[in-house]
Amino acid sequence: MTAIGTGSTVAVVGTGTMGQGIAQVALVAGHRVRLYDAASGRAGRAAEAIGQRLDRLVEKGRITSQERDAARGRLSPAASLAELADASLVIEAILEQLTAKQELFAALEEVVAAGCLLATNTSSLSVTAVAGPLRHPGRLVGLHFFNPAPLLPLVEVISGFATDETAATTAYDTAAAWGKTPVRCTDTPGFIVNRIARPFYAEALRAYEEQAADPATLDALLRDGSGFKMGPFELTDLIGQDVNEAVTHSVWQSFFQDPKFTPSLAQRRLVEAGLHGRKSGRGWFDHREGAKRPEPQTVPPRPAPETVALHGELPRPAAALTELIEEAGIKITREPAPGESAGFLRLPGGARLALTDGTPATSARQGDCIRFDLSLDYRAATRIALAAPQPASEADLAEAAGLFQALGKQVSVIQDVPGMLVARTVAMIVDFAVDAAARKVATPGDIDTAMRLGVNYPGGPLEWAERLGARWVWDLLDAMHRHHGGARYAPSWALGRRADLQERVV
Repeated sequence: MTAIGTGSTVAVVGTGTMGQGIAQVALVAGHRVRLYDAASGRAGRAAEAIGQRLDRLVEKGRITSQERDAARGRLSPAASLAELADASLVIEAILEQLTAKQELFAALEEVVAAGCLLATNTSSLSVTAVAGPLRHPGRLVGLHFFNPAPLLPLVEVISGFATDETAATTAYDTAAAWGKTPVRCTDTPGFIVNRIARPFYAEALRAYEEQAADPATLDALLRDGSGFKMGPFELTDLIGQDVNEAVTHSVWQSFFQDPKFTPSLAQRRLVEAGLHGRKSGRGWFDHREGAKRPEPQTVPPRPAPETVALHGELPRPAAALTELIEEAGIKITREPAPGESAGFLRLPGGARLALTDGTPATSARQGDCIRFDLSLDYRAATRIALAAPQPASEADLAEAAGLFQALGKQVSVIQDVPGMLVARTVAMIVDFAVDAAARKVATPGDIDTAMRLGVNYPGGPLEWAERLGARWVWDLLDAMHRHHGGARYAPSWALGRRADLQERVV
């Protein structure tokens, strides 16, 4: 193990929320920590704020008062970069501006020893570009902590084009010694998390722009329907609409305006209006004192059908529904599926009920049917979305809603958009993850770990690819691609290869 020893000094440049959090992590791990900020007085105020956080850790029983006093003794603000000369590791956490970071590291190179490891906490800029002007770019690495740094375990360790392997290994081992869960990745736009997570926001925003449903309903479907901790609208209000949109725009530009990463016009307008979320009082939702949060659209209780007919077998992602229907006391009769069509349920009134496959519910080619959305766990889900063909039969829709209500689910009816919401979101995330793994952005294990720990996903996207079936994901995206045109939903070659390999194993 090549972690930097606790007898060494760690310096943090930039004393905002992230800089303070990183400094606290290094301090609690046993290092001497020096804080520097270009703004006069800020380093001293940051040291005081960290001291107060240490007091709260004592109150919570996380550290002893003796440990707190020792940590305070190891923490000191610096008045100039020259005071960082004895640091073994300098972590930069200043504003996300390439020129500013380059200038800082060039100045640090004149101060610190040749063996000092330099690290940038950038979340969206190229580590290679940050290191570009340095005389010795090999010692600069990305160390991307997640906010709040003392609480969130994930650290992305990013190797730029010129980063030495020993520097990356030292950074990785040091993060692990600090009690973090590091993952390695190459210097690609967005790294792991901010690259693969884009569809979680983008598809919900696209569905909103397509008038599929309101933000509260879309949030509820992803949160209550598939186990995501927060919906994309409430999450971007928490992050800050300006921050989230800036990262999306940066990744899009870095990928040469690839349509898969296209930013949302609706979010752009929100930012232009100054509605940045919680910090401004309003975003997608009103966060001002006394404001009432809108409720998701929910179908009133409907009677459950006494029986349904199962034609063929439900697609692999929805196979659990058969058992749930029987457990609810609803009789299932079994019929063969016509032709090559995927399995579906026939309701008593004659309507077909089928898992979304990327085609609309209204389809002259395949025939109309009521579509239900994907869930990553139908047993645990408490909400499901339905989309009805046009013109819709209220009686048929009531039977479909009553069926899912009998399974303990609340039901939201959304407009008929291909892929609905959860299915298109999960499929795009899976495709992004499979593509990243194929391009060796990171190992499959590190990708799944990063998405579980960095953004609290209810599983790893590559695990989902196995469980749902890569062919089902590919088919859904291909159907959406054929419906929409353009390149946004075109499934990656890597996903197609994975689907072929899965089918060979089966």
